[in-house]
Amino acid sequence: MNRFLRKLSTPNRIVAIAAAAGSVLLYANGNRNSDYTASVSLPAPLRESLWLPWQSELSVPLFSLGNSSVPSSDISKDVSGVSAAGEIPKTCSGCLGRDSFAKAAAKVGPAVVNVSAPQGENGISPGKGRGSGTIINQDGTILTCAHAVVDFHGLRASSKGKVHVTLQDGRTFEGTVVNADLQSDVAIVKINSKTPLPTAKLGSSSKLQPGDCVIAVGCPLSLQNTVTSGIVSCVDRKSTDLGLGGLRREYLQTDCAINPGNSGGPLVNIDGEVIGVNIMKVLAADGLGFAVPIDSVTKIMDHFKRNGRVVRPWIGLKMIDLNEMIITQLKESDPTFPNVKKGILVPMVTPGSPAERAGFRPGDVVIEFDGKAVESIKEIVEIMGDRVGVPIKVVVKRARDELTLTVTAEESNSDM
Repeated sequence: MNRFLRKLSTPNRIVAIAAAAGSVLLYANGNRNSDYTASVSLPAPLRESLWLPWQSELSVPLFSLGNSSVPSSDISKDVSGVSAAGEIPKTCSGCLGRDSFAKAAAKVGPAVVNVSAPQGENGISPGKGRGSGTIINQDGTILTCAHAVVDFHGLRASSKGKVHVTLQDGRTFEGTVVNADLQSDVAIVKINSKTPLPTAKLGSSSKLQPGDCVIAVGCPLSLQNTVTSGIVSCVDRKSTDLGLGGLRREYLQTDCAINPGNSGGPLVNIDGEVIGVNIMKVLAADGLGFAVPIDSVTKIMDHFKRNGRVVRPWIGLKMIDLNEMIITQLKESDPTFPNVKKGILVPMVTPGSPAERAGFRPGDVVIEFDGKAVESIKEIVEIMGDRVGVPIKVVVKRARDELTLTVTAEESNSDM
């Protein structure tokens, strides 16, 4: 079993790209700024083609609009959509029609802005095309990505301040970077206007399904008012699938055409609602773009409001979701492995961490967290939230024993 755990515990050495979406850090490899994740074999071509935004003068682009299902065909209607009786069918939310994309673009388009940063101390070039953003409140609050508005050096944010914002109607403003989080690659910019500002409505990413139609709106290569369309390819593409280190997080994957300058722009469904923030793409490949789900973005913005930053609890565990295959292998290699059908395996405990002080050991299987039965890391992340300094009871299976441990999370060190 030790050999199996060591195999699972091997740190992922694949190069990481921009962005993170988690708000909780539960795994670490010896310090609070990193974590362990299950090793992933990533083909060299994909690994080499992932675009590192901080290595380019232009920020990563990403765009997409989506969330809907195509209605089933009706034999009583002709190809124009008009019924045999000459009646024009009523439109419905989520229904895909000939002008669905146009209507969605018209709803969100006026609120999509071009964001450009002035010359930075680390050589970040100025000018339009740096990124995009979305006005989400009439008070001038703009949602964008951190790497489009903050200078980066050595994967750390070095400064934040003023940016140039251009609306699609031609108005220009000086914007202030209010909040920026490197881990999630989410940022908030604020502008002040004496006249009303157009805004976009935030939707929900929880109900998205692969195949849902989406559009990407933004300013790729300085070309404002650009709209591209596609579908949602995957609703929970894990960071480990992309060879990303750091926090465990999930992205929306789309096949919308995106280019430098789309970074920070909205991913939109056909109802014209923002359901993601585009942050990265894969070079040397068509139709591989990724966005932070809007539900994750909303949680990050809640952190900004409450704390002025994203608070990430750290307990120092590496954890792996168990499935039937892994459980079978572990039982075959170690007859003393706990008799469980689900749970989360702990293959490594960081020395000196809150988890070690609480009594966790490699090989433990977490079955209950804060009084709730759990079977996935995602559930633990949601339960943790931003609870730092609060004792939490955890039930684990160890060999033939069942123990209740109490762990108190500490706050992870942050880049900003």
